[in-house]
Parts: sequence; structure tokens; C-alpha cells
Amino acid sequence: MMKLDILVFAAHPDDAELGCGGTIASHIAKGKKVGIVDFTRGEMGTRGTPHKRDLEAAEASKVLGLTVRENLKFRDVFFENNIEHQLQVVQMIRRYQPEIVICNAPDDRHPDHGKASALTSQACFLSGLSKVQTVDTEEQLQTAWRPKAVYHYIQDRYLKPDFVVDITDFWDTKINSIRAYKTQFFDPNSAEPQTYISRPDFLNFVEARSREMGHPVGFTFAEGFIKERHIGVRDLFDLA
Repeated sequence: MMKLDILVFAAHPDDAELGCGGTIASHIAKGKKVGIVDFTRGEMGTRGTPHKRDLEAAEASKVLGLTVRENLKFRDVFFENNIEHQLQVVQMIRRYQPEIVICNAPDDRHPDHGKASALTSQACFLSGLSKVQTVDTEEQLQTAWRPKAVYHYIQDRYLKPDFVVDITDFWDTKINSIRAYKTQFFDPNSAEPQTYISRPDFLNFVEARSREMGHPVGFTFAEGFIKERHIGVRDLFDLA
């Protein structure tokens, strides 16, 4: 069993990089073990192919320094928040026993994002129930495990964050991990159809959002997160 400190779930390859790539990189720099589990291969995307997305996700993983990355190969657009999919997510949580889970925005432009958010949140609860049984790759019963916290990264739609993480020192890493998805974002030499995220100004929006998140607390760049329950601190000076 490879225990992780943080496990990030994403409906599509590139969701995690866009939503919390800087936070991932900053915690890896502190010595934390972080992994990503993608639900789909993004096969319904207009540009590129699933195989190319696999290669791009592998490159982005190297940029971030991930400990592990897996893909559950759910059907892009058509996966459901049901028992079958919940149990597969439970298996991942129990396999890596993360202290913290980070997942998609609870509401967003792409319907898969909110769906993946609810699916992950419910799986985190189910994973702590000993009578919900799952097996590992060797068909051995897994031990129940519930993360200490579940946070949701903010994606296309503006959602008010409950807290933000300073990613100023890791901005370049975040952007480089996004640019690893060469088929998805702006490429003046590409002959593929233009999409919402391939427009030249999309990465300008990503930068503007990160600046907006950081501005109120004095960070140049930040990523915002939504909590599921109250957050406590032991020292008021822990707050930026």
C-alpha cells in the first residue's frame, strides 16, 4: 500500500492542473506525497485523442512531481454518480489512504465537474464504513478509511472560496503543467477546431482568476477552495 498525504480526484485530465496545480506543487515541495485519480480520459473532448491525453497527463504528472496518477476510465460525459462508480472511487481512497482529498467544483460550466464532485464526496464518506466492502488488486478486503478533510477546487465559474492557498512561488509550475496538454490549449499551428479552452485568452483568464484569489490576502497568485465542514486553527497567527 502506497500511502499518500493528498489525493486529488478530477473528472478529466487537466482539471486538477487548472484547479489546483499550484497547490499540488507547493505541497510536494514541502515533502508531501500527492497523487491524482482522473475519472475519464477526456475522450469526448473536441481536440486531441484519448491516447494523446494519456501522454499529456503523464507529462503533466512529471512537471508536478506526482507520486502516482491513475485513470478509472469512466465514460466521459456519461458516467453517473451511482453505486458502481462510488465503489471504484472508494477503492482508490482505501488504496492510498490520503489524509486530504481534493476534488472538482460542486457546480461548474461542465456538468461532469459537479457530478464528479458529488461522487467523490459521497465516496469519501462510504470509504469510512467498514460494512461497505471493497477488494484490492489482489482480491483482498480493503480496510475502511475516511480522509480527515475534503476540499473542492474552483474551476470555470466563480465560486466564493472558503480559503485560498498561496501559489506565488509555484505559478510557473502550474502553468507548465497546464501547457503539457498541448492538444487542448492555444496552439497557433493547430488545425483542430477552436474550443472554449483553446482560445488565446483562456490562459489569461486562468491567470486573472489566480490573481483575483490572491489579491485580498496579499498573495500574487492563489487557488481557492471550498470546504465541506468547519475549519479550525490552533493559533490565530496561522492565518495569513
